[in-house]
Amino acid sequence: MTGPSVARAVAHDRRPAPAGPDAARRYVNQWVEAEAIGPERVRAFVLILKTRGCYWADAKGCSMCGYAKDTLGRSATPDELAEQTRRALARYRGEPYVKIYTSGSFLDDREVDPESRRRLVAAFTGSARRLLVETLPEFATPETLGPLRDTFAGELEIALGLETTDPTVLAHYVHKNAPPSEYLAAADRVRALGLRAKAYLLLKPPYLTEQESIDDVVRSIGEAAPRFDALSVNPVHIQNGTVVEWLYHRGRYRPPWLWSVVEVLRAGAARRGSARLVSFPTAGGLPRGAHNCGACDARVLAAIEEASLAQEFGALDALACDCRSAWAEGRALEPLGVEA
Repeated sequence: MTGPSVARAVAHDRRPAPAGPDAARRYVNQWVEAEAIGPERVRAFVLILKTRGCYWADAKGCSMCGYAKDTLGRSATPDELAEQTRRALARYRGEPYVKIYTSGSFLDDREVDPESRRRLVAAFTGSARRLLVETLPEFATPETLGPLRDTFAGELEIALGLETTDPTVLAHYVHKNAPPSEYLAAADRVRALGLRAKAYLLLKPPYLTEQESIDDVVRSIGEAAPRFDALSVNPVHIQNGTVVEWLYHRGRYRPPWLWSVVEVLRAGAARRGSARLVSFPTAGGLPRGAHNCGACDARVLAAIEEASLAQEFGALDALACDCRSAWAEGRALEPLGVEA
């Protein structure tokens, strides 16, 4: 099957059936994680709201994204969003960094209506110093962002899933809804409003080799850095109901090595300019996430996290394991269509 055919094959069950009111009163997940604001180590409060999710998942969807399965299957009402917010605030302990996700675009009125957006942001003002939300580029406008900027007393950070600055990779391998130029233009609009812009860069979308994916992210870091305040390298992890999972079950895809994350951070550090460069691999060390041989995974993951928090990448050079040679040999054999 071709790439478009695979996308159609997995798209039919991407969206769940519309949920009842009880499910709509509960958010998807919440946790606290390590983060940094400048040189200061802080704790971040992470919240995933249950909304209708990304509209693009209905139209085509991205090749690696299965988040639509965690959505409501319909738009949430303002009362339902207010109850999710109330329940989340009961677990909030004043963490200075807050991240709010919707498995789509926080700025899309179909996912979170404007007044609910304003109320949710207002709930954290005066306690959180930085608040991050995620969106597709077409929703990052002065009309949507202005009211939030005027409501929140701290720093607003707008995250955009740029993934790559290569138009071909973005359109045909990642299956995004817009070219890189639209993501870069959205970042310019965000920063023109005095807000922070953050880009997600995808490591190893389907159909790229390990070396090609490393080269793609390193190049993208250099090209995106002047337009963003922060760049997050996100290695693919295999989510249910995706093109990537379809390929994985047929032996045609392996998640990236953690050594590839290390290489991207080492090489990308010289190209990031003043932008913050980080990576916190989801499902790192697991078979469906970025992983090495198993023996060194925890140690390498800890070094990646420390480098990301401290913005000091030199210590990554000292990491060693026998599997690093296997990773290097595999990259050398890729042009021949052979895996080590």
